[in-house]
Amino acid sequence: MAAPVTPGPLAPTPVAPGDLSWGGPRGPPDPPPEPKQLPELICLKRDGGRLSEGDIRGFVRAVVDGSAQGAQIGAMLMAIRLRGMDLEETTALTQALAKSGEQLEWPEAWHQRLVDKHSTGGVGDKVSLVLAPALAACGCKVPMISGRGLGHTGGTLDKLESIPGFTITQSPEQMQGLLEQVGCCIVGQSKKLVPADGILYEARDVTATVDSLPLITASILSKKVVESLSALVVDVKFGAAAVFPSQAEARELAGVLVDVGKGLGLRVAAALTAMDNPLGRSVGHTLEVEEALLCMDGAGPPDLRDLVTRLGGALLWLSGQAEDQTEGAARVAATLDDGSARGRFERMLATQGVDPGLARALCSGTPAQRRQLLPRAREQEELLAPADGTVELVRALPLARVLHELGAGRSRAGEPLRPGVGAELLVGVGQRLCRGTPWLRVHLDAPALSGPQRRALQEALVLSDRAPFAAPSPFAELILPPTDTQQ
Repeated sequence: MAAPVTPGPLAPTPVAPGDLSWGGPRGPPDPPPEPKQLPELICLKRDGGRLSEGDIRGFVRAVVDGSAQGAQIGAMLMAIRLRGMDLEETTALTQALAKSGEQLEWPEAWHQRLVDKHSTGGVGDKVSLVLAPALAACGCKVPMISGRGLGHTGGTLDKLESIPGFTITQSPEQMQGLLEQVGCCIVGQSKKLVPADGILYEARDVTATVDSLPLITASILSKKVVESLSALVVDVKFGAAAVFPSQAEARELAGVLVDVGKGLGLRVAAALTAMDNPLGRSVGHTLEVEEALLCMDGAGPPDLRDLVTRLGGALLWLSGQAEDQTEGAARVAATLDDGSARGRFERMLATQGVDPGLARALCSGTPAQRRQLLPRAREQEELLAPADGTVELVRALPLARVLHELGAGRSRAGEPLRPGVGAELLVGVGQRLCRGTPWLRVHLDAPALSGPQRRALQEALVLSDRAPFAAPSPFAELILPPTDTQQ
């Protein structure tokens, strides 16, 4: 394609006698085009057309001011899900969502230390609960704007709200106070912060549009653009229980996240991590809070600790606070082992509405004492191994679906959750199991599991006859911004 040509100065246009236009335009300029109505925009995208930046701004404005009906929002989301968006459309949607509310501004001295992490959602994924205070203990500022559960996956905000008193709604001024006092906060969208994404996020959960690449990208990055970050790591899950089944599909999303981030002036890296098995040993809101605290005790499941330290190490390196990822990971691990991450978590809880006595008891108590302080399900039911064998896999998706049915997830926006519902894996991948040994403990408010639920859970356990083995790390690869090299 030929390079664009910049025109030079124009010669004066000859003026005929009696012509009073002085060589200018003959008559008034053309008026700007009328903004398209929502049905026209939906139709355009439904038929495979391209939305302009103005079109996208108009749609987002209608979402925020309430003029867009719920059916119209759902129709546009489905049109985007089916027809996709190019890089420019995705960038424009991200910007429009980010500009739908206030922009966060921080002291200049914080700039290099402002970091965050986001996950595309997984089963048992409680990394944010551990990583935010761990990074704060490393000297970072972590203004984490998070989300609720989507589809079969649990949401960070839902997990934190299972702690009595925890408040996710914080004004920009309160967020700055939290960062000054604690070093981290975990908050939700509000009418002030990225309100358009909050509305679309809930709608995606109930319109089967969770897995749209441009919608995922815009949702994640819009919340991060307003945070004015130095660096962001996105944990992109792949596998049977992830939004994207294959590593190749996850890599495609990772590339878009990195590219859109670069276009918005945000340094983004994307970690690809496996989500076939649940992360850790616990699934469900209060159970995952307990396991996060166990990780901050310097204990807990090795796969959870591994992911926390790797993601944290990458962030410390990307933001220039560590020489390489290995040094960064060691610093994060030290905060788990010396209790400093747990101390930051306690301060975050107390500053975000939890009674200071409860926050202290949760963070200093034993696992058994913690369980008494958080909402619990009324019943427990254990499942027994049907045969001898080595645990090859615990399928996360059927497990999550059963827990969703039991009240751990939502079927419609705004539906209340049962925070005590969940499951504890009593065995790990690679472990030898004898027939009749308990392998899963389900926490439920119903009197008992139904027959289909029990069968679905038993089918989630995959056994083999090979020798016991060490479970592999869920961490697969890290996609870096173009100017960075793997350390």
